Amino acid sequence: MSLTNQNLTEQAQIAAKQNNWSFVTQCLHQLLQSEKDAGKDARKKPAIASNQIKKHETKLNSPKAPQDRQLFPTMLDLALQVLEFGDFQARWEVVKIFPNLGNAAIAPLIEILQDEEAEIELRWFAGQILGQFDRPEVVQGLIDLVDSDSDEELCLVAAEALANIGPNAIQGLETLLKNDSSRLFAVRALAKIHRPEIIAPLLTVVDDSDSLIRKAAIAALSNFDDARIPPILVTALSDLMATVRLEAVIGLGLFSMRSSADMLPENLVDLLRDRLWDFNLEVCQQAVIALMRIGNESAADALFAVIKSPHTPIPLTVTVVNGLGWMSHPKALDYLEEALTLPLSSAVWSSIISSLGRVESSVLQPKAAHILINFLKSETSNPAIEQPKIKQAIAVGLGQLGQAIAIEPLKELLADDNETVRLHAIAALKHFDSKAIGENLQGLLSNDAVTLEINSRVAIDMEKFSSH
Repeated sequence: MSLTNQNLTEQAQIAAKQNNWSFVTQCLHQLLQSEKDAGKDARKKPAIASNQIKKHETKLNSPKAPQDRQLFPTMLDLALQVLEFGDFQARWEVVKIFPNLGNAAIAPLIEILQDEEAEIELRWFAGQILGQFDRPEVVQGLIDLVDSDSDEELCLVAAEALANIGPNAIQGLETLLKNDSSRLFAVRALAKIHRPEIIAPLLTVVDDSDSLIRKAAIAALSNFDDARIPPILVTALSDLMATVRLEAVIGLGLFSMRSSADMLPENLVDLLRDRLWDFNLEVCQQAVIALMRIGNESAADALFAVIKSPHTPIPLTVTVVNGLGWMSHPKALDYLEEALTLPLSSAVWSSIISSLGRVESSVLQPKAAHILINFLKSETSNPAIEQPKIKQAIAVGLGQLGQAIAIEPLKELLADDNETVRLHAIAALKHFDSKAIGENLQGLLSNDAVTLEINSRVAIDMEKFSSH
């Protein structure tokens, strides 16, 4: 043991007698770093004899364990003292030490975890640490706790530890599925192990009487491309619990975006259309998103029917409008244009205009710009256009789309009576080529019909363009 390590160890032991647990943890971290540095130096030195090579390889078999074996028992004892007697912060810091101390730390940690007389927080930290040891005895110890302990928080941390261990814990978690008291914890742990091996055990609980279990299982299964899963999701669309229907809708939407979409039923749009009229608003909104992801004409038809219904609540109508906007399908834009002629609220009209302005497809952007311009010119037939907020939204949308056909309508908005509308028009015009805009603004300045006030504003704007 080096002099430095000996001094650190002695300081840590003195600090432990003084209950200075933060300093003990600090010394332990320094000892670990010193041992890691020593290990690196040892690996750099060439072996000069076969027996030396074997000794060196033996030390490296446990890469996280300290290189100086004399330190091992002392460091483990000090770390366990911090864990038992330290405050929350000290315990939080010492957690990082244990994985470096090797498998000898497992037995005392399991003993703490299973000690029903120990304080809950101490047992909680022991469970957290054990999740970093992928060993059969750890898996069994954690499973025994979930299977027998009534404290929900402890069971949860044990389940999370099992999930952290990963594939080697799956078989043990399957046994927990057989008990009503531990089934939910097991499902949640399995859900965090992103491996196809969890599919079979989760399929056994998709019809469980507990809706929380059904929900968790369906949410986890939705992440896998497996032909057994879509029928389960379709069945769950009719579940009595809205939370389960919600996960089924989300899962089918995710499936439709992946290469495994051919596993889905041909009548998927019809199935999701039914959920657009669900009693639960969140389910309806997720059905909108799922249909948006499918993105075909049938999906657009289903969404527009919701807009046309006088019984559709405004939040759902707004979600549908946004879904049609993101769909990038010509039919979807046709429906948004038609929706502008319906007796809808200002909030919905604003959402339609914003959605049209956010169209990203270069093929559809000219169409979207035409729709906005036509609506802007419909002042006599649609009273909504008289609202300044609607004009502002149109100006913003035309600027985002960046189509040259929008320059003239935006220029006309510079003469609007509302100052905010004019400012939005100026901001939108800045999205275009400054030289072309300058020529257009110069034409406006030469128009005798334009007031001095507007001329002044345009002149200021031209100065701004010329400075770029």
